[in-house]
Amino acid sequence: MSSLAPYIFVRGEIVPAEKAVLHVSDLAIQRGYGIFDFFKIQDGHPYFLSDYLDRFYASAAVMRLEVPCDRAALTAIIHELIAKNNVPSSGIKMILTGGYSPDGYQPFEPNLVLTQQALTLPTPAQVEQGVKIITHDFVRDIPAVKTINYSMGIWLIEKIMQQQAADVLYHRDGKVSEFPRCNFFIVKHDNTVVTPVGNVLRGITRKNILSLDGKPWRVREGDVSLEDVYGAKEAFLTSTTKRIVPIVQVNDRVIGAGKPGDVSLLLLKGLKALEVEDFERG
Repeated sequence: MSSLAPYIFVRGEIVPAEKAVLHVSDLAIQRGYGIFDFFKIQDGHPYFLSDYLDRFYASAAVMRLEVPCDRAALTAIIHELIAKNNVPSSGIKMILTGGYSPDGYQPFEPNLVLTQQALTLPTPAQVEQGVKIITHDFVRDIPAVKTINYSMGIWLIEKIMQQQAADVLYHRDGKVSEFPRCNFFIVKHDNTVVTPVGNVLRGITRKNILSLDGKPWRVREGDVSLEDVYGAKEAFLTSTTKRIVPIVQVNDRVIGAGKPGDVSLLLLKGLKALEVEDFERG
C-alpha cells in the first residue's frame, strides 16, 4: 500500500495523487534523467529547508535542467502542499525530470514534481544494537549530484538481504565513499571523526555533523580506506531519514567493540539538538 499523501504537485498545480501523471516521453522514464531531493517535516516544519533548496538548485544547474520556479515560489508551493496534506511526520521529495523529450534522448522543458509521504525513522533497536553493512566496488555517476539514477543500489538489494545487512557501502581503489542513500563516518581511536571526501554526495545531515566539529571532538572530511574502516573504533551512517545509525559490522569484520559507541550516540544527541534549534527558528 502506498505511503504517499493524498495530494501531489505536478507540472504547476497540486492535484489528487490519482491524477498526478507524466507522459511516457519524459526523460525520467525514457533515460532515467533527472534529479531529486528529500527533506523531513515535523508538525508543518520542513527541517533545514534552505540547505536542501541550495542543493536542489545546484544539482539542477550541473545537470543543465532549469527549475521552472524560483526559490520563493518553490518555498510557497512546499508550504501549501504541507498544509493541504496535513501529515505531521513526513517527508517531501522534489523531483525535476528531463522533460517531454521529442526523441527520447534530448532534454526539453523540465517537469517539477513534489510528493509527500509518511516518514519511517530507524527503530530504537537499530540505534541501540547497531547494524551490519556490506561493501561493493562502485562509484556513482556524477556523485556530487543527487540524480534519480539508483540502478546499482536497487540491483544490490537482493545481495544486501541475502547477507542480512542493512546497507551497502561503495568503494573504489581501496577508498570508501558512500551508501546509495546515506553518508558514512568513522571514529578513530583518538576520537577524531572522519567522513569520506571523494566521490560522495554532500548530505545535509553530513553537513550538520561536520558543524559539530570541536563539540568536543574533531569532525572532518578526509580519505577513508577500507583498512581505516576495519580498524575504526566506531562507524555510523547518516541521512535525512536515518539521522545517525551506528555500524557494528562491515562484511565479516566486527567494528570496535561490536556495539554502538559513545561518540556516535553523543553526536546523535548533538544532531537532534540542531533539529530543535531549526524548528524553533521556524
